Amino acid sequence: MLLKIFHQTSYRYDQPIRHGLFQLRLHPKSGRGQEVRSWSARIEGGTREVTFMDQFDNQVDLVSAHAHANEVVVTGEGVVEVTDSSGIFGDHRGNVPLWLYRRETETTKPGSGIRQLAEAFSAEWQERDPESGDITFLHAMSAQVLSRISYQPGTTDTTTRAEDALAAGKGVCQDHAHVFLAASRCLGFPARYVSGYLESGDNGGEQAGHAWTEVHVKDLGWVGFDVSNGISPDDRYVRVATGLDYQDAAPVRGMRLGNAAESMTVSLQVTQQ
Repeated sequence: MLLKIFHQTSYRYDQPIRHGLFQLRLHPKSGRGQEVRSWSARIEGGTREVTFMDQFDNQVDLVSAHAHANEVVVTGEGVVEVTDSSGIFGDHRGNVPLWLYRRETETTKPGSGIRQLAEAFSAEWQERDPESGDITFLHAMSAQVLSRISYQPGTTDTTTRAEDALAAGKGVCQDHAHVFLAASRCLGFPARYVSGYLESGDNGGEQAGHAWTEVHVKDLGWVGFDVSNGISPDDRYVRVATGLDYQDAAPVRGMRLGNAAESMTVSLQVTQQ
């Protein structure tokens, strides 16, 4: 399937800023299940200073805002060919050792709620279906997380901790991913956060990117689980960046100097060609 992606983020300020610096992780990479046919990242109101690969093998553009800018607009656009690999990304590669993906972060540190969810569900599963294997178990635990956190946009933000989202019982795909990877790590699985895009069949009307989790499973390698939709990623999904949590894989992160108030708007379209 060919997917056309248009992703624009606009930062506006009520007065000129003294300095601004942004990290962009917007560039999909060719790999198992996807081939990037074309891609461009454009910056208005800023200058791309350097491009590099981070420790998780994500392409990062470092952008500085123009002096006294009132607006910075970042646009990623291109076409990606995607094939269905049943969510299997495969063997672990890169400079980061596999054991690092068991590490807790401030956002994914499990409290009593996540530990109880993981340990109680694992114990119950061992009694119910001990021979089913890791994939079946992880899909069942994914469904358990979704049953505990209803999808309600606007109830959390990018700094919400997984434990708090579980306690509140509501959130978005980012929260589903954080809780699921935290629970997976509690049970000894290496797990990582994935940011990307999903063609959802609603005329490209999404107003945010998508997020899911990959868990490293014996004999298969990295396998994706989209808790929000209850499936493994298929040919409607485009992987962009990975990391220990959202902060490592965020499409755009930035900082600025000055007293200007900031507003942000996002326009995103993912359409089938």
